[in-house]
Amino acid sequence: MKHLLACLGFLAFVNLHAATEPIAKRPDAQALLDESGYRGTLLIYDLAQDTYFASHPDIADERFIPASTFKILSTQVALQTGVVPHADTRLKWDGIERGRRETNRDLDFRDAFRISSVPHYQAIVKEIGAERMQAALDSIPYGNQDISGGITQFWLTGALRISPREQIEFLRKLYQNELPFSSHAMESVKSMMRSPSEGDTTYHAKTGWAVLPENRNIGWWGGWAEKEGRILFFATVLDSSSPGEDFGSARIELTKAALQKIFPEQ
Repeated sequence: MKHLLACLGFLAFVNLHAATEPIAKRPDAQALLDESGYRGTLLIYDLAQDTYFASHPDIADERFIPASTFKILSTQVALQTGVVPHADTRLKWDGIERGRRETNRDLDFRDAFRISSVPHYQAIVKEIGAERMQAALDSIPYGNQDISGGITQFWLTGALRISPREQIEFLRKLYQNELPFSSHAMESVKSMMRSPSEGDTTYHAKTGWAVLPENRNIGWWGGWAEKEGRILFFATVLDSSSPGEDFGSARIELTKAALQKIFPEQ
């Protein structure tokens, strides 16, 4: 028991340290985001230098609904529990026609992640169940760990919230295989997060987009980028009640622009 309490105390210290690590303001990143007209932040973490940068540091610890960035976690829980055995497991369509036609079919797990199919993941999380899902969130811990609001909705319209800094700490643990999941689960989701390389930069990331009451749109892009051996983690969140047509693409394009301003620095 003393060993367990010591471990929990150490983890609490690590989480507190991460939450109070100073964040350097990047005027160039601020200019990018301010020009877009959206509220939010571009938060970047340099692994080798153990340094945070942000366009708006004051928002780095504000919690937002994770939307489909939560699939990074729920994918690992599904693989860990055996609800979905492998990344190539075929997931059955429930037969309900929905607006996103690409989700109206059977999908393998990898493709469901890639196109961010909400109904396929809702079925997976429902099968995982509240007890096992709550245990997974508590073991990390992940954000405010609150899954109220319905087992198929808590990360979309419910009470779950996570900050950009917490997103990066979660992603860093994933990258370094420090999450409480099997290597199979962690390596599988990392392969599912891989995006096509752009020049000499590779990305592992996931988008998220939720629409809350009063048309409050929360858009995410979180992951890491690698260029010439340098790793930069990122968690971009945009918050708007009147998003333009560029809202979806802005999450990604603003982040890439900010990263490419930092990568050349040594």
